[in-house]
Amino acid sequence: MPTPPDQLFHDYAGAAPGASALLLRDGAAIFAGAFGMADLERREPATGATNYRLASVSKQFTAMAALQLVAERRLALETPIVRWFAGAPELWRRVTVQHLLTHTSGLLDYEDLIPPDTTAPLRDQDVLDLVRPHAGGYHAPGSAFRYSNTGYCLLALIVAHVAARPFAVVLRERIFAPLGMAGTLAYEAGRSAVARRAYGYTRRGPAWERTDQSLTSSTLGDGGIYSSVADMARWDAALAGGRLLPPALMARAFAPHAATPDGAAYGFGWYLRGRRTAYHTGDTVGFRTAIVRRLDARLTAIVLANRSEASPLELADALIAYAEQL
Repeated sequence: MPTPPDQLFHDYAGAAPGASALLLRDGAAIFAGAFGMADLERREPATGATNYRLASVSKQFTAMAALQLVAERRLALETPIVRWFAGAPELWRRVTVQHLLTHTSGLLDYEDLIPPDTTAPLRDQDVLDLVRPHAGGYHAPGSAFRYSNTGYCLLALIVAHVAARPFAVVLRERIFAPLGMAGTLAYEAGRSAVARRAYGYTRRGPAWERTDQSLTSSTLGDGGIYSSVADMARWDAALAGGRLLPPALMARAFAPHAATPDGAAYGFGWYLRGRRTAYHTGDTVGFRTAIVRRLDARLTAIVLANRSEASPLELADALIAYAEQL
């Protein structure tokens, strides 16, 4: 028999950075649990409403914002991205919006281009400024999959330009507010505040050190969203209920567009294991996150943790396995 959910999270309990988890069948909770601390310094425990930095789980929201504009015919998947970026290299004339969505653009990773003396956190515009001067890429656009945070930062800039609104506002007005995701936001230091916030930690010997932000923590398109398992359940319900996109376009979001090196595939903001399972993980300083959706059985597991060595995808898969045995 699969391990009972409470036992899966035994190592996250107590006075240590923790995790929040939720297992859903047909939108109803089979298991909901919160373990450990959201804030060690203030001794605030994790709850189902604790907001964690989603890291790359954010990409599904960036993709959705872009696809909503596609549905409105304000954006086209086949449009070359040079349209929005004056002075871009010739290569960018062959990179399309769909290439950005599917990690097949071949554009350089901005993390490798950050000057060593950089002290201020980067924003999406800074990513553009770092990447635009480079004429080359890793491969011809559309010819291979290579995971690209660069591509999703550029998507955020494109969405903001087409919608004529700041990207964080686009997400709030088009997705978070309509779905009742009241605690979810694209976090901008100095401009917004995260309610019920979890802080990230890394183990240093026997102690935990707060490691909550880095030079790449202020970009939005690739990983800047904070959310809770409670709000992510609302997101899952909206996806299942077809509230956000026309059916044909939603189907394309969960269709395989690029093969990944591990034998999976990538859609628009989602990894895919065949046509049965869609998932994504997030990994940034102090946070590890995952969402797994069994599309054929209407099972969803969400695991959000505020410690660097967590294994949320393994935990989410174990929750799905538990539900399948019920």
